[in-house]
Amino acid sequence: MVGAAATSAEQAKRRKYENLDSSFIFVPFGVETLGPRGPEARHLFKELSKWVIKSTGDPRAGSYLGQRISLAIQRGHAASILGTMPCCGGFEDVFIIYL
Repeated sequence: MVGAAATSAEQAKRRKYENLDSSFIFVPFGVETLGPRGPEARHLFKELSKWVIKSTGDPRAGSYLGQRISLAIQRGHAASILGTMPCCGGFEDVFIIYL
């Protein structure tokens, strides 16, 4: 099911931080690798989008926010991949091309 991993991640985060002081507002934000968000992440995103649109007056601001979040996730993926590569080599150490 699409989004099941994000939903599961949100539930795990909620359990992990259940003893957090009540002076904090905690919203688990689960996102899958290919983009589906968990239900709490979707709700938070909708609320933030409304606030950004209202404060800027630009109806596209919510879309821009979604693009920024997507880029941040992609950068995280790239950092994870690059972190596993040898420090001095190029892609020739990772990929083998047969001709």
